[in-house]
Amino acid sequence: MREKLIQYSILSSILFLFWVIFSGKLDVKHLMIGAVTALVIAWICSSFLQVSSVTTPGIPVKEYAVFNLPYLKLFPYLGWLLWELVKANVDVALLVLNPQMPISPQIFTFKKTMSNPVAHMILANSITLTPGTITVDVQEDVYTIHALTESAALSLAPLAGEGDMPARVGRLFNE
Repeated sequence: MREKLIQYSILSSILFLFWVIFSGKLDVKHLMIGAVTALVIAWICSSFLQVSSVTTPGIPVKEYAVFNLPYLKLFPYLGWLLWELVKANVDVALLVLNPQMPISPQIFTFKKTMSNPVAHMILANSITLTPGTITVDVQEDVYTIHALTESAALSLAPLAGEGDMPARVGRLFNE
């Protein structure tokens, strides 16, 4: 019960912060409307943010909340991801501007075993956010990805070893 109250408080606070930022009004009336709205929306959405972990033999099913994240590790990962997004945007822009259009679209799969479904969500969304790659499907631990170039595909699933992004997400969740 305490954990759900903490998650509800975090979600309410984030929603209220967005309200204050986007409304730009700091008078009592607007702050009250924002607070009530944030509390109601957090109450409605709190059940959507609860997901069960992938069951593994010998380990009981636990409840993971979207906000139950390793925040100290998450912020450096988000900084790294932002830099990767900038690099990928430049790469895709250079591809588009090149008269020969040196693309080699391909669909490939790789496996990344993680017990936390939020880790799977973060990896799949990180791949999709990166220009030139899209997560087409995730079935259990197998990711199907579309990449615009061979280098993008090899960065996620090299011929030997593990790609940088899947490895970083795994470390983020101690997987």
